[in-house]
Order: sequence, then C-alpha cells, then structure tokens
Amino acid sequence: MKNKTLLAGAAKSDISPELGIQIAGDIGRKRPCTGIKEPIYARALVLEQAGRRYCIITVDVLAIDTPWADEVRRRAQKQFGLAPKAIMVHATQNHAAPSIGNHMCRDEWPLIPAEHDWLRGGDARYNEPALAGMLDAIGKAIGNLTPVTVAAGRAIDNRVAFNRRYIMRDGSHVCQPSLCDPEIVQVEGPADPEVGVITFTDKTGHVVATLLHHTSHPCHGFWANEVHPGWPGAWCTEMEAHFGKACTALVINGCCGNIIHFNFMNPDQEKIGGTHTEMGRLLAQSTRRALQDMQPVPVATLDWVHRILPVPRRKIPAALIAEAKAKLKKTDGPAWTTTPGSTTAIRKTGVSKTASHVVKLDPSVVRVEWDWVYAVGVLDIADERKTHPTFPYEMQAVRIGDVAILSLMGEPFVEAQLRIKGTTPFAFLQVAHMANGYCGYIPSREALAGGGYETRTSHGSRLAPEALEMIEQAAGSLLKKLHKTK
Repeated sequence: MKNKTLLAGAAKSDISPELGIQIAGDIGRKRPCTGIKEPIYARALVLEQAGRRYCIITVDVLAIDTPWADEVRRRAQKQFGLAPKAIMVHATQNHAAPSIGNHMCRDEWPLIPAEHDWLRGGDARYNEPALAGMLDAIGKAIGNLTPVTVAAGRAIDNRVAFNRRYIMRDGSHVCQPSLCDPEIVQVEGPADPEVGVITFTDKTGHVVATLLHHTSHPCHGFWANEVHPGWPGAWCTEMEAHFGKACTALVINGCCGNIIHFNFMNPDQEKIGGTHTEMGRLLAQSTRRALQDMQPVPVATLDWVHRILPVPRRKIPAALIAEAKAKLKKTDGPAWTTTPGSTTAIRKTGVSKTASHVVKLDPSVVRVEWDWVYAVGVLDIADERKTHPTFPYEMQAVRIGDVAILSLMGEPFVEAQLRIKGTTPFAFLQVAHMANGYCGYIPSREALAGGGYETRTSHGSRLAPEALEMIEQAAGSLLKKLHKTK
C-alpha cells in the first residue's frame, strides 16, 4: 500500500419521525409519536486509505431489519460507489424511536391484519425518510473527508450498566424482577463496564469524529410516546460539545441483550437511576477520564473482513406450535387487553408480572396480549424454518492499525462480548450489536436453561442453543484473520 495516509469524514442527518409514526420498543402496544423531545439522527463515519473506503452508520432507532439494511447498502453503492461489504449499519437500539422495517414478524406473514400493521414492529411510512437521512449523512461524510491521526483509550464505569437477569430462590431466571425482590439469590451474569473512545483528529488539531463505546439497553424512553435519542444520543451531544462544532460523535452500543441501566439490587436505584441525559453526562465524565491517557494509533492498515455464518434456527416443539394455533383460534384477530377507560396496572421498570412498582395505563392506550403476538411469531418462524433451517448470520470487522470495530447481528448476551474482548489480538476493540439486520436475542446456554423473557421462542429469540458459542468462536477467528493483514 503506497499511500498510508488515513482520511476520515463524518456527518449526521436528522431522521426524526412525523407525528403519528409508530414508536418501537414494546410488544403489542400502539405508540404513535406525539412529539419530538429531542431529534434523532443517522450518523456516518467514512474512512479512506489509498482510495479504499469503509463506512460506519449508526442510527438512533430501535432496529433495522435485514431487508432495509441491505437496501441502504445497495443505494449507497449506487450513489457513492461504496462496496456493500464495506458498510456497517448499526442501530443503537433506542426504545424511544421507530424501527426501520419490521422485527416482530416477516413482512409477508398474513396473520397480522393490514389495519394493525404496527404489530409487525415497524411503520412503513418511516422507512424511506429514514433511509434518505442515512444516505444524506453518508454523502456529507464523504464530502468532509480530511487527513487524520487516530488515538484510542478507555475508562471503566460501573454506574450505569447492569445485568438485568437474576436467579431466584425457586431456581427460575427472571428478567427485571421487582426492585430488591427478597426472592433474588444472585445476578445471573456480568456486565461490561468499559467506556471506549476512538478519536480522529485533523491537521489543525480538531477532533472531526469520535467513536464511543458502551454496552446497555437504551430504555429510558420506554413508557412515553415522545421521541428522543436515548443515552447514546445524549452521550454524543455531550462529546460534540466537548470537542466543538467540527466533531460528529457516533456511539457503538455493545452486546446488551441482558444489560440495562437499572440496578435491581440497589434500594436507591429509583432515586439515582436518572434520565437518558444524566446517563449521557456520566458517560461523558468517564470519557474525559479516558481522554487523559489516549494511545496514538499508528495507521499502518485500514482493512476489513466479512463473513456469513450459517447458524441453526431453534427447533420449534410441536406442542408449542399447537399452543400457538389454539391461541389464535380463540379470537377473530388480535386479542386486545385494554379498552377505553382501562386502568390496568403494569410494571414500570421491566416485564415481571409480579413486580410491586407499577404505573397506570393511559385509558387511550391500545394494547394486544403479548401471548397473541408471540403466537403469531411462533408460527411465522416455524414456517420459515421449513425452507431456511439456518439463519445467515452476518459479521464484519474493520481495523485501523491496532484498533478494531466488530459488528454482530441481533442481541447477543454480554458474556460473548467479554470473552471476545479477552482474546482479541487488537489493543482496542469496540463491538457493535444490532448491526446489518435483526435476529432477536442470542442468550447463553445457561440463560436458555433458566428461561425468562429473552429466551422465549418467537422472532425475539429464534436461534439454536449453540448460537452464542458459534458466533463467539467465529468472531474470534475473524478478528485473528483481520489482525494478520498488513
């Protein structure tokens, strides 16, 4: 490679939805957008060396399904000449924003009535405007390309991310139990406390882009119908203010399938849990600590690798299929759980039906039974498995010298990320989950055996028990292959 000069360009584009667009992040709840509390963005970072370009797009939405992730890559190739395998499309999994495409069932699956299409998880009215914003950000980023130097660092912060699964006295494993439930024995697994930062600095000394890495579900806006960018957007805002107007910040959210910002064993959690802006402030605080000890990254290599791993889909027991069919036969269309004037109490901080902390539903809330939505999903994935017994699981990795960014699909549990980080040959590694499509939670074998929300078979959890181990091993091999490139 004759010219090793690295160029970087970054930009963002407002993709806030119109009022009335469905906000994603719940199951069976109609959440029409009632206002924009804060804008949400598509953010693009384009890297170039010796004429070869790589693009990372982060989007402040819940999810981007595979057909739409493929579509933005196809259009970026047509408009900008970017190779699809050189584009990483990452959703921050913001629960206060729409989805792009559908993630609760396939578009063509007929059991969702057309008049209630929002039950599929997305809103067709949002897809094209969001895509236009993503492409606009890419185009602006290319226009901003400039020679840069790179530095990387990290800090540790144990204040804002916690494993949300607990082992109970009866042996069950519960996602988000009651606060300080006396039936808790212990937390099921770890969290990842790393706050990672990569900076791209131009010849004038200005940071033109930064990649920020942390691992937690962005769920602060779950109960409201107002749009905001969650803690990833708040963190970006903090760091863009820190670095100045020239900087575009992008958050890489890690494998947070079992991680959330709420500590269910802290009796003071509800007083100190804070808002998404408070979490962004705390992460910025730790980022500034990391910036005090940044390591220069000699940019010897900009390169990337790509792999499609065939992962077995979960076998669907005949009894579960029969149960799903029986559930759908009981009602003519969706099974509604709320009617005008309802005051049904529901869990504020999680999904446990036995929780003590509840809120009253707004009488106008429209909600369908989770069991009905899951029944539709079970029959959908059982049908798909007949012709597609394996899932085409995509992973990518890009290196900038001794720094790497790894992308994984869906919501892997954090245990895999920690093991990948522990064995990677790179000095710094940022892992992006929810990249290039959606395939549900990817739990550990222990979690699957214990049960609980993330393991319930449907579109939200559809891969075989060995999936997490397969992905972890393949990702490790991919990183080793990338590290050998010169």
